[in-house]
Amino acid sequence: MDYLEQIDKTRVPQHVAIIMDGNGRWAKSKGKLRVFGHHNGISSVSEAVEAADDAGVKFLTLYTFSSENWNRPKYEVNAIMELIVSALTKELPNMMTNNVRMLMIGDAGMLPKRSIKELNNAISKTASNTGLTLVLAISYSSRDEILMATKRIAAKAESGELKADDITDAVFSENLYTSEIPDPELLIRTSGEYRISNFLLWQIAYAELYFTPKLWPDFKREDFFEALLDYQKRERRFGKTSEQVN
Repeated sequence: MDYLEQIDKTRVPQHVAIIMDGNGRWAKSKGKLRVFGHHNGISSVSEAVEAADDAGVKFLTLYTFSSENWNRPKYEVNAIMELIVSALTKELPNMMTNNVRMLMIGDAGMLPKRSIKELNNAISKTASNTGLTLVLAISYSSRDEILMATKRIAAKAESGELKADDITDAVFSENLYTSEIPDPELLIRTSGEYRISNFLLWQIAYAELYFTPKLWPDFKREDFFEALLDYQKRERRFGKTSEQVN
């Protein structure tokens, strides 16, 4: 079934965020090391990017590596960092061809120099692209992001740049990593887990949540479209009644 043909292009979420979960379990189910799952998850990333672009999504944020993931076995962390570098090198020509712009959110200072170099190269070379914006959340923690924003605002208040009454929802958002990105309207999590895992806690206040039992390496193009169709069945009220929305 071609789900793309069923999607109402006038009601596509502007921003979709994905918690790409299940690589390790997928590999384990096949008797392989966890790293095998991460390698196979790359094809699902490519399919999600292409599907988002085809559906008319403007921003796609992928939870690539959390701050907590640094606590994983060293061999796995090193393999993921190398995978990020190789994937960026391989996919950069495709991003240029498909007019994809890339951004990163997270604590870049924690990353190996080689990873930072490739990330900055991809961000710089795609900066003028005007199509889909692909945001990689790497070494990312939403609590750390919120704490960072709070400290920035507190410093501005101490210097007299801001008064207490000046601190609004918009001001707080301007001090987050995502200051230039609209909040997600749809959050997808794979692997059957029902939690947010410290991802975009401020930004998903009004996002629709979509959970699928599929492990990330099995999540493909049609699965992305199916999530969009589910989103379009929902009524987004933002505190209003159904009568007010209609």
